[in-house]
Amino acid sequence: ENLAWLSCTRHHHWKEIEMVRGIGAGLIALASLAGTSSAFVSSSAPFVSRANSHVGRSISKMSKDGKGEYDVVKVDLDDGRDYPIYIGANFDPEEAGELLRSHVKGKRVLLVTNDRIAPMYLEQYEAMFKEGGELQVDTLVLPDGEAKKTMDVLGMIMDKALELGLDRKVTLVALGGGVIGDMVGFAAAIYQRGVNFIQVPTTVMAMVDSSVGGKTGVNHPKGKNMIGAFHQPQCVFIDTNTLSTLPDRELQSGVAEVIKYGLIRDADFFQWQEENMEKILGRDPSALRYAIKRSCENKAEVVKADELEAGVRATLNLGHTFGHAIENGSGYGTWLHGEAVAIGTAMAATMSARMGWIDDALLKRTYDILINANLPVELPLDSPMDKETFLKLMSVDKKVADGQLRLILLKGALGNCVFTGDFDEEAMKETIDEFVAECVGKKQAA
Repeated sequence: ENLAWLSCTRHHHWKEIEMVRGIGAGLIALASLAGTSSAFVSSSAPFVSRANSHVGRSISKMSKDGKGEYDVVKVDLDDGRDYPIYIGANFDPEEAGELLRSHVKGKRVLLVTNDRIAPMYLEQYEAMFKEGGELQVDTLVLPDGEAKKTMDVLGMIMDKALELGLDRKVTLVALGGGVIGDMVGFAAAIYQRGVNFIQVPTTVMAMVDSSVGGKTGVNHPKGKNMIGAFHQPQCVFIDTNTLSTLPDRELQSGVAEVIKYGLIRDADFFQWQEENMEKILGRDPSALRYAIKRSCENKAEVVKADELEAGVRATLNLGHTFGHAIENGSGYGTWLHGEAVAIGTAMAATMSARMGWIDDALLKRTYDILINANLPVELPLDSPMDKETFLKLMSVDKKVADGQLRLILLKGALGNCVFTGDFDEEAMKETIDEFVAECVGKKQAA
């Protein structure tokens, strides 16, 4: 079952990896990308076919100053809760302000960011909301980092809102990455039983995933994102220029979520990524904009089909069950979310291949694209993870139902996956054993 190139990956024999990549290039070129790219879930859940869906398609608009254009992806929901995702670069400041203010229903705004983003962008966005003098804008700067995604820090938002006497007409604004977006969204969901909020993501991770779809929450020491709510924003405003200040490691982390869309439902997008990964990592403006737009289109389609994650939306969590266990077991903040998801995706693909659900060529392409994105595909030797830690943390995953663990696994051709509890448990345990084989955690447990 263990391919030579996979063994090379485990032991960092990068030159051997490159050699095997070259041998396999012809096979990759012949891989079929024709037909419908779909996500299959259990028989009781909905089926979504991207090729037959027009939900989430984008339109392009020319900016008022005529110097550029931006895309608008619609998240189509029931009960008049539709909202736009604006995606562009070099927005005209006046027009950007008008777009943002048009989604504020009252007269008060609480703009929340973190201490890393504040020096770069807080003043700019505060001015956008204040333009025209109709809105009273207050600000709050929180400590940065996944380790701060807690009930205590969430309480700081509640404290500020109450100190300011904000009522149900207030709009909260999340300016930052996934941590800020998740916490501000959750604060909006529970403050006075629900107020409006706007997402202004500044990382790839937040732009392509966490800012879209209304999943909000905080971490608990016993599990990631275990306390939260579904609460949709009024809009998502993405200025890709903010990525110019994003560290390389965080950009790469966000790319893990971009790769996910190609693996589970959009084979053409996956092939495009294989051909353009160097441009994405090099921050080519057109490549970044396209990657973000196509990701948002995919996310919008899935959210429309399954807003509350009863079935097909769970497929967006490819690699996350393993990945969340890694984040928690290693200590929040040790890994960026996308890095842990990348390892989790490698584990899910390895397990899928072990069960014969995908062929070796797709397994290799999965590893190759993660490696080419400078993402980890294995645990380091000093990882505290062992099999028991994995199984314990995975047992409290949000996708557990009636005590049964359910996983998102690849099955069939590129662009297909399953969300199921009907898998070979021994294959899962063998996969975990393979990934922790040389970790200090396993050695200590032994």
